[in-house]
Amino acid sequence: MTRLNGKTAVITGGATGIGRAAAKRFIEEGAFVFIFGRRQEALDAAVAELGPNARAVKGSVSELADLDRLYAAVKAERGTLDIVFANAGAGSQLALGQITAEHIDETFDTNVKGTIFTVQKALPLMGKGGSIILTGSSAGTTGAPGMSAYSASKAAVRNLARTWAEDLKGTGIRVNVLSPGATATELAKEALGEEGQKIYAAMTPLQRMADPAEIGAVAAFLASPDSSFMTASEVAVDGGLAQL
Repeated sequence: MTRLNGKTAVITGGATGIGRAAAKRFIEEGAFVFIFGRRQEALDAAVAELGPNARAVKGSVSELADLDRLYAAVKAERGTLDIVFANAGAGSQLALGQITAEHIDETFDTNVKGTIFTVQKALPLMGKGGSIILTGSSAGTTGAPGMSAYSASKAAVRNLARTWAEDLKGTGIRVNVLSPGATATELAKEALGEEGQKIYAAMTPLQRMADPAEIGAVAAFLASPDSSFMTASEVAVDGGLAQL
């Protein structure tokens, strides 16, 4: 597998879960990967597993100075950037009637503002053949109790790809959305517990949750020349959850 041979990638939320699985797959396919996240311990563990073609930068996508440090590190070591996987996300449940301004700010600062500036600040390093991948969610097209802010933020991410495909005309840079459904990440397992995982599996036509590696494999496809005629698209990797 050498579809990403010689490419440089940035993955936000890259220390665990989908981001870490994608980093592993990108490296297996020949890429050099910078992972970005908020927890140094998790970043260190990820780099130890990923090996010499991985670097870690600590920071938050909602802090513009942290993103500046990330891209300064990319420029200093690699010069240019081929792939941006804007994967960092946040979400929690609050039903209508209980929603607070703080809840909205926390969700949109990461999922919308963070995505916007992750991409915008990457553009000076990118050129023809570049691929931008945004992490959406099945929640962006379905309704779920208590998930107003999260679902709305992921619907916004879907529209960002449509708008940016227009903005990026003539640059040779593509932008697409990868929308997972229920995925058995460490965080999901901890949050849902055994019973919650069974409930989500039962809601999905394939009757199981995704393995993060399955989402990472689709991210690698969107990063590679195999998806060269795709932009403004959404790829649902949700076991059919939002399709029926």
